[in-house]
Amino acid sequence: MKQSGEILLNGQKESIHSPLSLAELLKQFRIDSRHLAVVVNNEIVPRSERGRRQIEAGDTIEVIRAVQGG
Repeated sequence: MKQSGEILLNGQKESIHSPLSLAELLKQFRIDSRHLAVVVNNEIVPRSERGRRQIEAGDTIEVIRAVQGG
């Protein structure tokens, strides 16, 4: 059964219907995360785990662009 709830995505409140995987969430919000780090509740989620990681109401998701420096 799908449930409605809110998450924080890059500091913005967003409504979702769960259950929802992290990969589905990124697709829903049109975020191409191939070259980005994704953090859920202060924990980095490897790309290989994004299809299995379930997002729930109350979660905080940050999408971070890696920047090279010297």
